[in-house]
Amino acid sequence: MITASNIYIKYGDRILFNHLNFVIKPKIKMGLVGRNGAGKSTLLKIIAKEISPDAGEVSRSGSTTLGYLKQEISLDKDKKVMDEALGAFEQAINLKNKIDRINEEISIRTDYESAAYEKLLNELSEFNDQFQLLGGYTMEAETEKVLIGLGFKSPDLYRKIGEFSGGWQMRIELAKLLLTRPDFLLLDEPTNHLDIESIIWLEQYLRDYEGAVVVISHDKMFLDQVTKFTAEIEFGRLYEYKANYSKYLEMRLERREQQEAAFKNQQKQIAETEKLIDKFRAKASKAKMAQSLIKQLDRMDKIEIDQENNSSMRISFPPAPRSGQVVVDAKKVIKQYGDAEILSGVDFTVNRGERVAFVGQNGQGKTTFTRILINNLDKTSGTVTLGHNVQIGYYAQNQSDELDLSKTVLEIVEGAAPPDLIPKVRRILGSFMFSGEDAEKKASVLSGGERARVALACLLLRPINLLVLDEPTNHLDILSKEVLKDALMKYDGTLLIVSHDREFLQGLTSKVVEFKDKKLFDYLGDITYFLEKRKADNMREISLSGHASESNKSKQKNQSVKLSYEAQKEKRKLEKAVKNSERKIEKAEKEIAEIELKMADPSFYQSSDADKIMAEYKTLKNSMDDIMSAWEKAQENLDAFESKH
Repeated sequence: MITASNIYIKYGDRILFNHLNFVIKPKIKMGLVGRNGAGKSTLLKIIAKEISPDAGEVSRSGSTTLGYLKQEISLDKDKKVMDEALGAFEQAINLKNKIDRINEEISIRTDYESAAYEKLLNELSEFNDQFQLLGGYTMEAETEKVLIGLGFKSPDLYRKIGEFSGGWQMRIELAKLLLTRPDFLLLDEPTNHLDIESIIWLEQYLRDYEGAVVVISHDKMFLDQVTKFTAEIEFGRLYEYKANYSKYLEMRLERREQQEAAFKNQQKQIAETEKLIDKFRAKASKAKMAQSLIKQLDRMDKIEIDQENNSSMRISFPPAPRSGQVVVDAKKVIKQYGDAEILSGVDFTVNRGERVAFVGQNGQGKTTFTRILINNLDKTSGTVTLGHNVQIGYYAQNQSDELDLSKTVLEIVEGAAPPDLIPKVRRILGSFMFSGEDAEKKASVLSGGERARVALACLLLRPINLLVLDEPTNHLDILSKEVLKDALMKYDGTLLIVSHDREFLQGLTSKVVEFKDKKLFDYLGDITYFLEKRKADNMREISLSGHASESNKSKQKNQSVKLSYEAQKEKRKLEKAVKNSERKIEKAEKEIAEIELKMADPSFYQSSDADKIMAEYKTLKNSMDDIMSAWEKAQENLDAFESKH
């Protein structure tokens, strides 16, 4: 086990850890939670002995091993992905080299009866046994399995690491760490650079993992799936709960309520005792009793209510200026990088007020297409048209990393603010939890979550009607994510969001677009509907590759052939009903959009047929509910048929 004793760290006037004591038991699955800046990453570094505390120590029993995934990594860019990941089997590889050398020597020796030859044979046998115990015969298959589980495709395994982004390089480091199978696995934000399928794969892997896992994550669903214990850092103290994240929240509230009740009862008891002391002091005959009561109070263990950090961001997006009905319209967009085609003739239209989530494996083109849509990146061919009066707000995936680290928080936000807002910048920063001296901090000393808050503050300085967010939650703590989600729910403009965070996306959008095989696939629902349709909530057959294997395609084809004539006829009928409903939806949406375009003109309301058109508009809006219900019913019928066949 790992034992931490009396861990103390102080930065300036701030005590980060106030004499912490805790034990990490073998095979425990623990989530380490707390606000941005609470010290979670620092504590993992102390446990891994990457840094030393001002006081206290960490000890690890026996010959136990430890693996640590930190947020900063450095890999050899010229090495191939597979070779780097195979580094997890260093002992096995060294043995293989010894085995190869012995086999080579045996092949040229002829002194079969000599003691030296017999010694070689004995060494070879011993090394082969050790090689097998270390998993040498399966190490390449295991390595490939883990890398593919984390999102790599087979051809990627033999490409140079330098050809991949920082996020993909982090996956290589994670794969290598998982393959070493240490007794204690420390993971600092392992899901930040993973797509949904890879997160689901990692959840299963960690649930089955035989060693202990301590993980920092801002993904509530991930924590609930993986952990059974929760440790919270708050105001320099550590609180432990025998529960996953959701249950911990309930227990934390119960602990607080019990603590407050006990505090009130003790304060009442103290007040009554002090009243008696004052009363007895006045009488000489009762002086001894008064002294006894005073000693009783002195011996009493005083109940203190733990401090609680109730600070949070206060975000409110300015009202969105009115844009045209069609906000962005893309036709036949192709994007290539050299010979590699990322997008192949895709079409995409987003209308005013729509809320769309972009999902899919990393490398499928989500960020690339997002940047093309807002004219932040050139396309190879095709057209992209921005609608009338579209005002864009864009949060890039690495937005917080682009801050000028030499500047203070105040200087960064003032530099992004229009002149009329500069006097209000300090008030705006206060709403993002940068009050007083915090606004004078250099960006270089901020945590990842604090930098993300600065980047979000810059985003809110101007009115926008097309909000484009690429992985906005990567470095935000759980409460900050909830605040951001609440603000986005109230935002009245058009929203495009790239995210792998299932809980964050739930209920936030009404349409999901999956990027897969250079194409776009629409799902009319939120992320929960998408995952159900992709069968991603059980053993997730999609988690091992971005597309169906040829064998699966063949199997589906064979199953289709086996359907009886009547069944095929019924399926065609159900598919036709779905398509008819979709055509009706498209037609109604187009008619509504045309009327709304007329209504946007102030002179419309003076025209003679305004009342007639308004009545027609109301009828169309009412009919949309019936059309949508019919589509849902038709889709349910088709789903039920497919599940039976």
